[in-house]
Amino acid sequence: MMTRFSKTIGAYVEKEFEESLHYREKGDVYKEFEYLENAHVIGQESTFYHVYVHWKMLLWGIRQRSIKEVIGQLFRILGAATKTAIGLVPQGNTGGSNVSPFQRMPIQPRLAKIIDHAKSQSGNSSL
Repeated sequence: MMTRFSKTIGAYVEKEFEESLHYREKGDVYKEFEYLENAHVIGQESTFYHVYVHWKMLLWGIRQRSIKEVIGQLFRILGAATKTAIGLVPQGNTGGSNVSPFQRMPIQPRLAKIIDHAKSQSGNSSL
């Protein structure tokens, strides 16, 4: 069952996925991953989207033939699936294997605004 926050944030996460795909089709793998990172930041408080973003990052790692990214994402999928629901997510973390999975990071103002809006719309500003 998807939480109200997950349902509300979903449209925003999907928009970042669309942008990621746009850059994948243009052959810009760095911009592609940047939008996956954005999706991670805004979706990481939803177990569904947190796991889904890491799945997409895993597929990106496979396409790039990056063993480091693939292994990192396998670890992160497990963590996202088991820790998100209990609130163990480092806010602002971009989700790639280039950063510690435990590191809190500043949230870009555009993304913070999206998160705040989704929380207010879902009636859960304490997430």
